[in-house]
Amino acid sequence: MKLATKYIHAGTEPDPSTGAIMTPIYQTSTYVQEAPGVNKGFEYARSQNPTRKALEEAYAQIENGKFGLAFGSGVAATDAVIKLLSPGDQVIAANDMYGGTYRLFTKIFAKYGIQFTYVDTTDVSNIQKAITPNTRLIWIETPTNPLMNITDIAAVASVAKNAKALLCVDNTFASPYLQNPLDLGADLVMHSATKYLGGHSDVIQGCLMMNDAALREQLYFIQKSCGAVPGPMDCFLVLRGIKTLHIRMQRHCENGEKIAHFLRSHPKVAKVYWCGFEDHHNYAIAKKQMRGFGGMMSFELKNDSVDEAKRVLSATKIFALAESLGGVESLINHPASMTHASIPRAERIKNGLSDSLIRLSIGIEDVEDLIEDLTQAIG
Repeated sequence: MKLATKYIHAGTEPDPSTGAIMTPIYQTSTYVQEAPGVNKGFEYARSQNPTRKALEEAYAQIENGKFGLAFGSGVAATDAVIKLLSPGDQVIAANDMYGGTYRLFTKIFAKYGIQFTYVDTTDVSNIQKAITPNTRLIWIETPTNPLMNITDIAAVASVAKNAKALLCVDNTFASPYLQNPLDLGADLVMHSATKYLGGHSDVIQGCLMMNDAALREQLYFIQKSCGAVPGPMDCFLVLRGIKTLHIRMQRHCENGEKIAHFLRSHPKVAKVYWCGFEDHHNYAIAKKQMRGFGGMMSFELKNDSVDEAKRVLSATKIFALAESLGGVESLINHPASMTHASIPRAERIKNGLSDSLIRLSIGIEDVEDLIEDLTQAIG
């Protein structure tokens, strides 16, 4: 099935009781049972809900997986993955990643005896060197947030398999439209569905996709036992968002390419981080494992001062200064004080995330309006 057809029909069937073409919002906390333990597959909404069930089936289908699980946020989905581990287990993670993931790893799970090792995953040999007998999980983002670094998923999957470790890929920036890590050997895919899957900045949700039935059962037990589940209205919103994922991603990519080249040619811009440039460090890998290069990018000004960056951040009229990404509207963000503020400054600087870096989430507006807005903001 082609992508457009898959996204429109994923997880949805006409409602058997009414014929409704959209999955109903089953706004209920519990279900009447015919007798103790005799039910129609639903007992209590923390364990399962028909709207969530349809969404989880859609999640599996759009990532070419067998199973999907929905969580209350992307961080909640990440939390569930780490709960597969035991004290003393090692996680190898990217040194350039979302600040919320770093905060979860360092401030929550490290004190329970989980060991986290951070390396530059764009060079797979760094991961190989970090492997120990205790390595149980490799966690990567590609493209990374916010420096747009690319990691070879298939190569890391081979390393993980040899180490008998799980590989989880945060696929939020790419979305399933551009990249499918399960097809490349990953064991798990995580999305902040708040972003491109929902697509309209009106829902908070996360998800996990996988092929292994035993792994699904472990994660379902964690989902049910720990309770970080989304409500039926949120599930409905993401189901609706997925139906237009392909159309939105096409425009995100088109606009992103034009704006990346505009910024690179701007006399006041020093550097643009976008994985679609042919001189990008791992461009060949990005081209091999992705169908396009997306609408996320970051840039630095030649006047490399925080004050100048903040002036630009506050001067846009169409780009909204806000956290998050992946919605239909364009956003501008200051990672050092917003999305990545939880990472110590010394760590940020060491990994290339400067105090003056500006991140853009390119929406689906008319690209000429977006370029005009950036032109007047940069000056």
